[in-house]
Amino acid sequence: MSKEELRITQIKDKIYGLGPMLPGTISTQWNVCGKPDCRCKDPKKPQKHGPYYQLSFSLQGKSSTMFIKKDLVNTVKQCQKRYQQFKKLNNQLLEAYIQWARKQGLEKNKEENK
Repeated sequence: MSKEELRITQIKDKIYGLGPMLPGTISTQWNVCGKPDCRCKDPKKPQKHGPYYQLSFSLQGKSSTMFIKKDLVNTVKQCQKRYQQFKKLNNQLLEAYIQWARKQGLEKNKEENK
């Protein structure tokens, strides 16, 4: 196994070991309901409902959101950190493949993929 192939294997192992990941940004939402006598409609001191937590992200060019329970916000933040690690490792993997292709040549890869 060449130095480049070893590096590729090591990066793949790190990616495989990351665990659950999520892209996006967490935002805090506050809401006003439709009940006329609710505290959120108080004319002197309105108190909105919330906070509610929402994860916003884009996947394959489509924007989406998902609500997050308060007790899961830290879990989602950890998933976001793993996603950032994934993106960094993915770039390292691509760089390693490019180095491998430059050193080994693409002819070897062509033969292995028949």
